[in-house]
Amino acid sequence: MFHRDIIFKLEEWRKKSNRKPLIIRGARQVGKTTVVKQFGADFEQFIYLNLELPEDRKPFEDFTNFDNLLQSLFFLKNQSLTKKNNTLIFIDEIQELPQALQQLRYFYEEAPDLAVIAAGSLLESLFNPDISFPVGRVEYLVIHPVSFPEFLSAIGETAALEQLKKVPLAGFAKDKLMQLFQRYCLLGGMPEVIEQYVVTKDVSSLNAVYESLLISYMDDVEKYASNASQVNYIRHAMRASFAETGKRIKFQGFGKSSYKSREMGEALRTLEKALLLHLIFPQTSTVLPLQPDLNKSPRLQVLDTGMLNYFVGVQKEIIGSQDLSSVYQGTMIEHMVGQELLAAQYSALHGLQFWVREKNSSSSEVDYLQEFNSQLIPIEVKSGATGTLRSMHQFMDLAPHQLAIRFYAGDLEIVTITTPEKKEYYLLSLPYFLVSQIDQYLEWFQKEITAKKQSF
Repeated sequence: MFHRDIIFKLEEWRKKSNRKPLIIRGARQVGKTTVVKQFGADFEQFIYLNLELPEDRKPFEDFTNFDNLLQSLFFLKNQSLTKKNNTLIFIDEIQELPQALQQLRYFYEEAPDLAVIAAGSLLESLFNPDISFPVGRVEYLVIHPVSFPEFLSAIGETAALEQLKKVPLAGFAKDKLMQLFQRYCLLGGMPEVIEQYVVTKDVSSLNAVYESLLISYMDDVEKYASNASQVNYIRHAMRASFAETGKRIKFQGFGKSSYKSREMGEALRTLEKALLLHLIFPQTSTVLPLQPDLNKSPRLQVLDTGMLNYFVGVQKEIIGSQDLSSVYQGTMIEHMVGQELLAAQYSALHGLQFWVREKNSSSSEVDYLQEFNSQLIPIEVKSGATGTLRSMHQFMDLAPHQLAIRFYAGDLEIVTITTPEKKEYYLLSLPYFLVSQIDQYLEWFQKEITAKKQSF
């Protein structure tokens, strides 16, 4: 067990005066149960219910009124109702009993002083039109795979973590942090992988863990499908998604199949609801609001970079790499930057964004977009000279601001760039390992530019 930053969000939720029952979303095996059990240790009483167990399901199945339900739960776990103000009830695997999801509304309406968290894939509930969420009476957080700062904490690199969080980065810290980040990119962020690595320090022993995770997800497919045909579609979509990661995809014939657009579209959206992958549709404007164009081809992001590395067979390439942008034609590091950007997002409404400009004669694509001070900041992931940032230049020609970011293998620096259209803008180049600190660096970047302008 190691620290996850979502604990800070849970502590904020606990202190709310208008707190609602909390539903934690996340793919299987990303650490939902472990996190809540750690959080529960701070309460005087912790009631853990796993709805895969018949005895834990029974109070919800026998529901007649909320008072009976509440007394049953405390009696079942031998806890005192007089201490409910300092009690956390954790309802795990809530998707196993959809009516329990609906019953969360009563905790909000009749026992708002009682802390209640539910977790699970919620897949059956999401896909069943007869089950409705208690809208307005629950709130949500999303947990993603382990981030780079969490990884440093897990492996005991406390000094490196301290330096990572200092803005701006000290020059002496760069080489070690890059080495540690390269190891993180190799392993990925699945908690079980990190836990075994902490114990064994043996990368080769982790292949069995990756294999087990992939098989468990494949075995879950039948739970996601409504019929035998859909099982086949989803199985294919999941297998093919690793080879298609980082690419703009078409649903028709996805993964070199003969499946139609409708079949693959439904399969991929099902896996997206399970949070096993993300379909990232492009933004075509350089200003807010974010309005992804659903008529254009999405880019594919899978759950975890470590699993991607294992599936496509690039682990040795990462170990021997001098620059992570050379691995898998740059797909691996671009994917990891996206994973790190997602790791800092806990809202179910947020996701990754990228920008495209498509014309008959040419097309441009910026890897990611980051919201900052009501502006969309373009992010590129690549090495090389600043003159090769053609798509970035085109974005900045249209943008109403002068800030842009590049992640690469070099040093932290700010340079002034003039586009072919003669617009001047500022590019902040950051080492790959600083993705998790992007919000802090954007604030610093803005202050540096403001100070620079005032000095003239």
